[in-house]
Amino acid sequence: MDTNNKDLVDVQLRNTKTIAVVGLSDNPDRDSYRVSCYMQNHGYRIIPVNPTIEETLGERSYPDLKSIPEPIDMVNLFRRSELVPPVVDEAIEVGVKYIWMQDGVINPESAAKAEAAGILVIMDD
Repeated sequence: MDTNNKDLVDVQLRNTKTIAVVGLSDNPDRDSYRVSCYMQNHGYRIIPVNPTIEETLGERSYPDLKSIPEPIDMVNLFRRSELVPPVVDEAIEVGVKYIWMQDGVINPESAAKAEAAGILVIMDD
């Protein structure tokens, strides 16, 4: 991780309380579950976004970002790169402050769109 990305990570984590995790699995062997469990254990509110499950980590799962009835600080993306654009569009619509595209999730066009809307983005980290 380069210094600029580390600084951005620090800013995002310091200023985040509620994280919507798009693609969060209920399978403890998946990265999305392990990362979200870690974050939850460190005081972050985790909101699962996955239309194929009802709940995970003790939290109700929502089919999309627009269905979440409370403010979201960060969207954490565990989706294939080609599935990112509609999630970024929803993130812009609901007014999130940060988007974090996890390792291997790369969509420069969507990152640029989010940044143009004032959202700080971490990609492929």
